[in-house]
Amino acid sequence: MTRQTVLLTGFEPFGHESINPSWEAVRRLDGWGEEDFAVVAAQLPCVFGAAIDTLNALVAQHRPQVLIAVGQAGSRADISVERVAINVDDARIADNAGSQPVDAAVVPGGPAAYFATLPIKAIVHGLRQAGIPASVSQTAGTFVCNHVFYGAMHAAATLHPNMRAGFIHIPFLPEQAARHPGAPSLSLETDVDALRIAVRVALTTASDIKEMGGRID
Repeated sequence: MTRQTVLLTGFEPFGHESINPSWEAVRRLDGWGEEDFAVVAAQLPCVFGAAIDTLNALVAQHRPQVLIAVGQAGSRADISVERVAINVDDARIADNAGSQPVDAAVVPGGPAAYFATLPIKAIVHGLRQAGIPASVSQTAGTFVCNHVFYGAMHAAATLHPNMRAGFIHIPFLPEQAARHPGAPSLSLETDVDALRIAVRVALTTASDIKEMGGRID
């Protein structure tokens, strides 16, 4: 049996935070695997351009069958499985290199948007069945998370057609939320469990399920 490779990426801290839950969770799964798959975890810089360059190099090196990029969304209360990446960089704050693009294309001339090719609703269903709060998200924002999400989907569409890819946002960790009164959080253990489920569902679900996941807010 050929083992499939799953590439998980998380980001370095940004926005005056000393940690990033995406990297803290992802790095705990580096080297995890079962008989039919193995996980490689890597950190991306929170920098426009450089993040996609790093991601593309990782994909070229590891040739994953599944790519799940993970990022921090401090205002969210659950595991947010992203549906769509848009071809826009519009930064509310500067990235870690001081760049703050406004109304710029992620890939000039690229499609307006890409949909994730992960089974997003099946992942959300699996997480909820395990008692983990989760939802389908209709926007990954316009900061470096969306930038990487779009870059991943563009690479899958143009260079790696056999790679399924997508993006998951996770909330602050409790120690971060303590510095932001009222902010929601999830424990690191919950984040890691959620990513384990996402990986297994992505590897075993050929076609996504039909289940309500729309939002009006």
